[in-house]
Amino acid sequence: MQRILLKLSGEALAGDKKTGFDEDTVRAVALQVKQLIDDGIQVGIVTGGGNFWRGRTSENIDRTKADQIGMLATVMNCIYVSEIFRSVGMRTAILTPFECGSFTKLFSKDRASKYFEKGMVVFFAGGTGHPYFSTDTGVVLRAIEVEAEVILLAKSIDGVYDSDPKINPSARKYDEISIDDVIANNLQVVDMTASILARENKMPMWVFELNEKDSIVNTVKGNFNGTKVTV
Repeated sequence: MQRILLKLSGEALAGDKKTGFDEDTVRAVALQVKQLIDDGIQVGIVTGGGNFWRGRTSENIDRTKADQIGMLATVMNCIYVSEIFRSVGMRTAILTPFECGSFTKLFSKDRASKYFEKGMVVFFAGGTGHPYFSTDTGVVLRAIEVEAEVILLAKSIDGVYDSDPKINPSARKYDEISIDDVIANNLQVVDMTASILARENKMPMWVFELNEKDSIVNTVKGNFNGTKVTV
């Protein structure tokens, strides 16, 4: 495996606190990613923004503005996580689809590829840059554009289930499931737009729990305990 795109949910970054950051959690992620970088694997990162903002639950904010706040939440997350990555010895770059002054660089495939070839971890912040598209769609879009081999979805849950295991203790976990079945059964691994985009472009996704010990490294190296979404 040469190039992967890792999606970190905002809630997973927050650890047990559910909001903000849990530095021990983020540092553990950084140390795992460093192992991959040291092994010559190119790593891109997309973060969610749910540890800061859930604007779509509000009826008092215009949807476009709410989504813009969410995009900025992902930029904040990427800046923070990027700095933790640097503190353990990695070089990083943050790319956004819109101008953020000196905070980030504008995304282009060529720029991302140049950074990957230099052994840098590339953070893709700001989603697609447009309202009405989630970070799910953003991660699938970026994975396709930079020709990643797989999307790793690091969540606060250990895979894909046929129903919500927090509500239904008898929920069944899938070891492997096709993207067609995910869409047909509305299993919401990622949102519907992202699911269809992944299907049309044959982009596989592996879902696993971030907070399991060494889960990122284990997933990449074949000791996988989550769900593989095939295309």
